[in-house]
Amino acid sequence: MRKLAVSASLDGFLFGFAGIGAAWVAWLLLREGLREGWQMSLLLVFYVVAAYLVLPRLHRMLTSLYLPGYFIGRTRTSDGLLGDPVNLAALGQESQIHTAMRAAGWVRADPVTLRSSIRIVTATLSRRGYREAPVSPLHLFDRQQDFAYQQEVPGRASARHHVRFWRCPDDWMLPGGYAVDWVAAGTYDRAVGLSLLTFQVTHRIAEDIDAERDHITRTVLAARPEVEVRVIRNFSTGYHSRNGGGDRIETDGDLPVIDVRAVPADPAEAVPEPGTDSRVRRPVTTVFGAGTAALRGAYLLTLAVFVLVADRTHEFVAWELASAAEAAYVAVCVGVADLVLAVLTFLGSTWARLLVMFGCAVPIAVAFVEDLRVTGPPTLSTNLPPIALSILVLLALTSRKARDFASQRRTSVPERTNAPGRPGESAGAAA
Repeated sequence: MRKLAVSASLDGFLFGFAGIGAAWVAWLLLREGLREGWQMSLLLVFYVVAAYLVLPRLHRMLTSLYLPGYFIGRTRTSDGLLGDPVNLAALGQESQIHTAMRAAGWVRADPVTLRSSIRIVTATLSRRGYREAPVSPLHLFDRQQDFAYQQEVPGRASARHHVRFWRCPDDWMLPGGYAVDWVAAGTYDRAVGLSLLTFQVTHRIAEDIDAERDHITRTVLAARPEVEVRVIRNFSTGYHSRNGGGDRIETDGDLPVIDVRAVPADPAEAVPEPGTDSRVRRPVTTVFGAGTAALRGAYLLTLAVFVLVADRTHEFVAWELASAAEAAYVAVCVGVADLVLAVLTFLGSTWARLLVMFGCAVPIAVAFVEDLRVTGPPTLSTNLPPIALSILVLLALTSRKARDFASQRRTSVPERTNAPGRPGESAGAAA
């Protein structure tokens, strides 16, 4: 327990340090971009850093203080902000939900991975459609959605119907004592715009989320007559609010429960898909952090070869050492350590991840102190690119996904096969 407390404290410190480092880089870009000349182009880079790195980290730090961690009928964005409301629930096995949704004309969205991200870029550049395009992650039960489904809107590339599903924890019940196997959040993307809270480019959702809720239940009922839908009336009070992107939302507070237990599951769907819980899937942030450490290790090993072959120590390393052999020895030791830490971080080791982050934090702190000591007109430091890369690694490895993937927090959630026999009051009792 003491080791877990220490690692959690170090994680928290590095989480805040990464946010401060990102804010510092944003300030460097802003002060340089306000100068006349080519530097004004840096204002675009400042926008990217502020909108996609600084503000999300700031929101994450603040929302951890004032938003509750228990179920309140709202999802959370990756930045910690309140996301779309939970407006659907379901009874049944995962394979039965897949069968019902696909029969109703819905397409399962791909998870956000490096491969799907590349496919989005290529599809956009080639102007081809991507029906299985990922939806942005939202979090519930301390993890992102298990899977999502969507429907394209003919003639409108920026619009789509979509719904995210989360498996409920064992023996967990909705407020009021209603037992369900899944909860879901369905909304309609009406256009692309800027988030009012982070200024990121994002989809804007339609205000009437009840219309999308009813569209989902209507399409499933039309495709599978054996499906039943019961409604928990006044599950929440009707309200108007905003989601994490600043879009207005309104609902009457009713919660339909889609019962798919009578749906005969497709045998192909009956095979549990590994890694549906986002915490057991290796995230892109972990791959990026481990990959950067591996590249640094490979660079140092290559550097050691150059030092030995050329015997010109000071042209290749900054250390004041007596001989090329000593310089090469130091480079080999550090390079091998980086490679080992990279592999362990990739596999999910918490302490390896922390050591990689500390290796990035030290040069950032040194560069920050040097920047404070500089006198005269402010100029963009020549060391900014490697420092910015170190900050990116820190932001990646302190992200929620990277921390959840770490070995000490891996959790396996197998597909539940006893859906009809869960304890508690049936959701149908509130119909």
